[in-house]
Amino acid sequence: MSPIALDGGQKGSVKSIETVGTIFEIEDYDLFKLLDRPRSINVERNKSFDERPFNELSITLSSRILDHLDNVSTPGRRSGFSTPRSNSYIESHPIIAEAWDALKRSMVYFREQPVGTIAALDHSVDELNYDQVFVRDFVPSALAFLMNGEEAIVKNFLLKTLRLQSWEKKVDLFQLGAGVMPASFKVHHDPVRNTETLNADFGESAIGRVAPVDSGFWWIILLRAYTKSTGDSSLAEMPECQRGMRLILSLCLSEGFDTFPTLLCADGCCMIDRRMGIYGYPIEIQALFFMSLRCALALLKQDVEGKEFMDRIVKRLHALSYHMRSYFWLDLKQLNDIYRYKTEEYSHTAVNKFNVMPDSLPDWVFDFVPTRGGYFIGNVSPARMDFRWFCLGNCVAILSALATPEQASAIMDLIESRWEELVGEMPLKICYPAIESHEWQIVTGCDPKNTRWSYHNGGSWPVLLWLLTAACIKTGRPQIARRAIDLAESRLSKDQWPEYYDGKLGRYVGKQARKFQTWSISGYLVAKMMLDDPSHLGMISLEEDKQMKPLVKRSNSWTC
Repeated sequence: MSPIALDGGQKGSVKSIETVGTIFEIEDYDLFKLLDRPRSINVERNKSFDERPFNELSITLSSRILDHLDNVSTPGRRSGFSTPRSNSYIESHPIIAEAWDALKRSMVYFREQPVGTIAALDHSVDELNYDQVFVRDFVPSALAFLMNGEEAIVKNFLLKTLRLQSWEKKVDLFQLGAGVMPASFKVHHDPVRNTETLNADFGESAIGRVAPVDSGFWWIILLRAYTKSTGDSSLAEMPECQRGMRLILSLCLSEGFDTFPTLLCADGCCMIDRRMGIYGYPIEIQALFFMSLRCALALLKQDVEGKEFMDRIVKRLHALSYHMRSYFWLDLKQLNDIYRYKTEEYSHTAVNKFNVMPDSLPDWVFDFVPTRGGYFIGNVSPARMDFRWFCLGNCVAILSALATPEQASAIMDLIESRWEELVGEMPLKICYPAIESHEWQIVTGCDPKNTRWSYHNGGSWPVLLWLLTAACIKTGRPQIARRAIDLAESRLSKDQWPEYYDGKLGRYVGKQARKFQTWSISGYLVAKMMLDDPSHLGMISLEEDKQMKPLVKRSNSWTC
């Protein structure tokens, strides 16, 4: 695996850090000194399947490499240290025990086996669909359980959702693709017959009737996390899991009229599940797509069907990384270039490839982009750029290595430079800035839940804390995560673990926020455990492929 150069700056002279699975090798500087937690590290040198360059994963691999790659992990071997379950760990902060207790109470059982966690355990309001197990919501819960050595619930969840994938899926008279994963499911108890059944929602009951594009990606990412954590590849190698992955991949790798390698999506197809103007090519979906493709390379078997998909994945990854790094990246130099764009260019030599009108640049972006720093913008499509910052997409871009090391460092620079705007008094803004007034009316359809600085429209979501922490550790900036966690700890328990916060600084509990929101609880626990033991990062992080050379350096324009 290739080492990642870390920008130490005034925070220390970090030379390099090489991740093997989730074991860290530190040269000249101990990463744990940054965490004020000195400890010894055992290093095991072994390049795993998902860390090899894309060009080595082509179908023309030599038999020697194929033999090596067939042995991705050894059953029974953990990818990192076991999370301490002793009282000393639980008592390291008073609310950790409370959080674990709340997470355990949210567990859902099907025929006496744990299969997930409900969205929220708030009995003060109508349950609506908050009593269901959501695929995306369960991911931080699953990571918390894996880090705590409780693997059964994660395995059961993966298998149950896989079984639901095979169900016939219809919205009115239209049948959805075979690979679509459910947005959520619920265990239905029949007291008369004394039976239990699963009821799944594939979007036919969702607001706006939109299928969850991200569910399949999160499922593949979680399957890899389970495999890395347990060292057991037998689950991923099951014919049912292999088929489930291929069905998901078939949906997103299918050929059509697209001229871009990105995925075209409807509004409300991911965490932002209401109308918020993310239709087109949202950064959240593109980053998850990229990460799931890389995870799939680690999990697909080297049989005839697997090799065919691997070849298609490798080609798509090359095209997707080029496209995202070229057209979605924004820093000060690139912003100035867009500001000076000419329009109506016709030919393959056009600089303004999407015919974006410079007058469409929003006023706020000129003050938001710092001298040092950058980010992947929200959306790029013909004549349209959405310059909003979206937290999840940028953090996943870092974890998946869609962002180059230079870009990852620039994203962290931006977060530090714009701390008040993106973090404020409660981490973390789901997007920035909020849309308001006439634009809010047009974009959201006057949605009363997505008013300015509320919910998906600039609200602050504690669940994003785990993604920020993972990105901070990977980029060598754990002090940023510690600062954000300190903010969260000052309020989350007192406010009864709300779903989200409102206000420009995230000062107020959300006007419709559920209390005891499970992923607020599990997101905090995962952030704490990763900061306490950074070796857990390997579950959810992929290293840069040195063969995927960036177009130019961060300080230059990313136009072609």
